[in-house]
Amino acid sequence: MKDSSSKQAVSAPLSTKELLDVLEVRFRANPERHPSLDWTHVRARLEAHPAALASLAEMEGTGGEPDAVEFANLGAGSASSDNPVLFVDCSPETPALRRSLCYDREALESRKKFPPADSAVEAAARMGAELLEEEEYRALQTLGAFDLKTSSWIKTPPEVRSLGGALFCDRRYGRTFTYHNGADSYYESRGFRATVRV
Repeated sequence: MKDSSSKQAVSAPLSTKELLDVLEVRFRANPERHPSLDWTHVRARLEAHPAALASLAEMEGTGGEPDAVEFANLGAGSASSDNPVLFVDCSPETPALRRSLCYDREALESRKKFPPADSAVEAAARMGAELLEEEEYRALQTLGAFDLKTSSWIKTPPEVRSLGGALFCDRRYGRTFTYHNGADSYYESRGFRATVRV
């Protein structure tokens, strides 16, 4: 059965003010994701880094619902002038407009029959973002329940990728799972979550 949400149209670009307003509303609605951060600090970082704002606009426009997060167990995202603010796609399911992608350019070029339109690694790079590491994906799952019906490609170690594979994760039965697949595979229910450091 096809997932109709994957056929949504790309959202119209938001102005900087509109984007900041959207991010602020989401930030204030989900304090458990960033208990030691305050919006004044986050907004100041965003306004000082226009390239990161542009990346967040792309993440928002493709259904990612990015939010600032703190991964305490990884020492990432905590409030400090020395620490970047970590933004991650927090949409309940993998972003709707970033699905049906293989893993990277090498996989895309190797697939001669019925290739997908794009790859996850390249799509993230064009947004100025990166795929989540496995540890980051697992940390995200401690802040909520994500990918209950979908799955997301994650950054794959070279030793796995060199053998033709790539990794993805999801959440089922109350647990987070990491799987492997051929890097050239793609599915309507698999996309990627991105992260940007500001």
